[in-house]
Amino acid sequence: MEKKKLLEVINLETHFTTEEGTVKAVDNVSFTVHRGETIGIVGESGSGKSVTSLSAMRLIPNPPGKIVGGQILYYPLEGEPIDLVKLTEEEMQGIRGNEISMIFQEPMTSLNPVFTCGDQVTEAIKLHQNASNYEAKIRALELFEKVQLPTPERIFNAYPHQLSGGQKQRVMIAMAMSCNPDVLIADEPTTALDVTVQKTILELMNDLKKEIDASIIFITHDLGVIAEIADKVIVMYKGKIVEQGSALDLFTNPTHPYTKGLLACRPPLDYRMSRLPIVSDFMDVEMDADGNRTITEKEASLEEVIESVKVKPEATKARMESLMAKEPILQVKGLKTWFPTERNFFGKVTKYVKAVDDVSFDVYPGETLGLVGESGCGKTTLGRTLLRLAPAKEGQILFQGKDVLSLNHSDMKDLRRDMQIIFQDPYSSLNPRMTIGNAIMEPMQVHGILANDKERKEKVVELLETVSLEARHFSRYPHEFSGGQRQRICVARALAMNPKFIICDESVSALDVSVQAQVLNLLMELRQKFDFTYIFISHDLSVVKFMSDRMIVMNKGKIEEAGIADEIYSNPQKAYTQKLIAAIPKGKTEDIISRLG
Repeated sequence: MEKKKLLEVINLETHFTTEEGTVKAVDNVSFTVHRGETIGIVGESGSGKSVTSLSAMRLIPNPPGKIVGGQILYYPLEGEPIDLVKLTEEEMQGIRGNEISMIFQEPMTSLNPVFTCGDQVTEAIKLHQNASNYEAKIRALELFEKVQLPTPERIFNAYPHQLSGGQKQRVMIAMAMSCNPDVLIADEPTTALDVTVQKTILELMNDLKKEIDASIIFITHDLGVIAEIADKVIVMYKGKIVEQGSALDLFTNPTHPYTKGLLACRPPLDYRMSRLPIVSDFMDVEMDADGNRTITEKEASLEEVIESVKVKPEATKARMESLMAKEPILQVKGLKTWFPTERNFFGKVTKYVKAVDDVSFDVYPGETLGLVGESGCGKTTLGRTLLRLAPAKEGQILFQGKDVLSLNHSDMKDLRRDMQIIFQDPYSSLNPRMTIGNAIMEPMQVHGILANDKERKEKVVELLETVSLEARHFSRYPHEFSGGQRQRICVARALAMNPKFIICDESVSALDVSVQAQVLNLLMELRQKFDFTYIFISHDLSVVKFMSDRMIVMNKGKIEEAGIADEIYSNPQKAYTQKLIAAIPKGKTEDIISRLG
């Protein structure tokens, strides 16, 4: 029996007016969502996928944006289809949140910090369901139980800042499901979450979809996630749909070079690569004077590109033997970082959070050591403690034989030239009022590197070109760059010190998989060129495995498992590691076949 149409987008055009002219954010887009179906929309930042969903919700800010053409037809169970584009704002309010709901990408900015989570969910129920305060509260608590929130009554009375990222996302899902919508739009709902939390959220959305017979439009940049949830897939590039079809067809026989690039650039788990394939390995893009794009597919197939960058196991083994023959550059012994949480009447600490609890390991020159684990496992605190950005309670940190914890301020300042860190969020790491050239030059001035600012500026230009940026970018500000470009700027700033050792703290977690692949390749190239030593911190085991020679799995402040990265993945010893590996979206054809029956 043919499924009924639920939402039909026909020739949708959404444009934004900017100082540089009109941007066609959504350019002649058409697709259909049937009842009970999950549609995945995939593409990089700027592809138009989020603007498409915001257009369907009529949430495009005007100005600067405007739906300039096309139809968005919603098919209710009874009556004629409704063109959402033609509705007044008041009429749209009756549909928005009721028939069509949305889970936004960043729950912290989507939830009001001055209202409790319960207040925010009951508001939607009272508005659309005409329920009393008591009825709305009962419904909200039921929803909190359904989305598997612990202690629903406590969450109901809690403020957003008192919850973890996964809990906030569940509150958003509960709010979106509160009125039993026909269509649920999920815009990157799992991007910043641990793989274990992500897996739970995906399973939860699937279960809730079946329970209320809803359809889902799931937006992401990650085809691995799409493989876990979608029936049909739409691939968008620069505002246009370049390919759409069943999930199985897309993964077994992608036809567009852009789709092939997205499939190839996710780090593989069952073999090692010298570098990750990127979109430009599969296609060339040329712009004419009128701004029209011409895409030319390259001759190499998906299989040929992947085969060309595979690393043989014997080469990996030889590299490990060479690294382990050296003296360690960093030795960590019995390190503890505890934070006080409770004090008695006299101010004496009675309770601690043991963020890092008796951790010991060595790092060898030229090695990349991966630190992996869920949020709250202590990996970021460990990285910060190594640089004395967080206070150690006890233990020893030896860097090239020097006891880091006993150094005075002046000696520590000198040591920081050799030990650098690339933080998770490149935007908050850069001063918005300082040009990126000055941001890179500032640490060189502080440490007296090179004779004068003229020489330093020349060095900065050289560094910008090293990270695939241009000399003309020197005088631009951080907001003028994309997320991937800002992360490259942070890499250039770390390189300015000529360091021997760099900690990468979740430095690619917020990036598109295609941009992530470019930054990971850059870090690998720099390690080879300058013989850097890295500690690479991430919650994504597939990324850590690609980057790392050896890997440490952390859980609740302690080392759960440690060893050669390939061996830990192929033969994990601990149940916690097995759980992390099982939660990674694999994107394998056999999994899609078994899921879709």
